Amino acid sequence: MTVSRHVEEAAEKLKEAARQIALAREGPDSCENQRVWLEGLTAYCEALADIHAYNNESIHEKLHELAGRMGLRKFPPSS
Repeated sequence: MTVSRHVEEAAEKLKEAARQIALAREGPDSCENQRVWLEGLTAYCEALADIHAYNNESIHEKLHELAGRMGLRKFPPSS
């Protein structure tokens, strides 16, 4: 699966988690509703972390592609 497809799937998970959180916030103050809210929040954080990781991977791939086009075999050391 491509990196962009992974990002799209993570974004869908993020939207679903946000919907779950919103529904839990509208519900009554109960232990069950707090559990649902916490599960939604956990899923939201995991989806955000996935999006971040896949975006970093995409940037890394693009940098290597650009370096290859420029003929760089090694990156110059940072100063």
